[in-house]
Amino acid sequence: MAQDYDWFIENFCRVTGIDLEKYKRPQMERRLTALCTKRGFQNFGEYLDAASKDSRLMDELLDRMTINVSEFFRNRSRWDALAQLIPTLMRNNHLKAWSAACSTGQEPYTLMLLLSKLMTVSGVSLLATDIDDRALRVAKEGIYNEEELMPIEQDLKSKYFRSVNSTQQQVSDELRSQIEFKKHNLLEQPFDSDYDLIICRNVLIYFTDPAKDILYHKFAQSLRSGGVLFVGSTEQIFHAETYRLKQIQPFFYQKI
Repeated sequence: MAQDYDWFIENFCRVTGIDLEKYKRPQMERRLTALCTKRGFQNFGEYLDAASKDSRLMDELLDRMTINVSEFFRNRSRWDALAQLIPTLMRNNHLKAWSAACSTGQEPYTLMLLLSKLMTVSGVSLLATDIDDRALRVAKEGIYNEEELMPIEQDLKSKYFRSVNSTQQQVSDELRSQIEFKKHNLLEQPFDSDYDLIICRNVLIYFTDPAKDILYHKFAQSLRSGGVLFVGSTEQIFHAETYRLKQIQPFFYQKI
């Protein structure tokens, strides 16, 4: 099916604007081949044709491709470390931040909850982006199951969540209104600039080394001098100085 997958890469980019050449091939090909077979298609041509006409199939395909795994306060010690850095990143009690590849929203909401303990949330300008429309719909709605909220401190949960039914709660309008959720392709679209903080965790590991090199340059250019890039637990930037970054502690890189 390898030749068929080459065809799929070319035509998937034409249909969606997503260049799978920039993703590590073995795991992506394996993941999408399994999904194609599971849905009963004989080849990627049939699959892409059907997905182009059926939004549910396309959403499932993008969901599998983008590995939407997220949780509140994922790796708690990292967020504790970020809390120590926040006062040094604020400018006149304001913070401009970006949650890149935000998936279903737990990460940007975690950031807002963290910031609510350190500053007035109205002083936060937070952009949260993802390439997956389905994930963004979930993020914008901000409704999560009770078990997903377990990592959140009770006082924050009481203040910033409301029950919508017996098993789910929704993020308050106060927090949701401070976040701009937007569709964005990291590999193809331009970045804004002058960020105090950019969070991009557990995403870059799926890209090829040349693609990662491009993204590190773009992230660094988007940070203001002294701004910080926060990456995932399996993501280490080698030769950070190449990108005008320096590691200030594990998983945090500051623009020089």
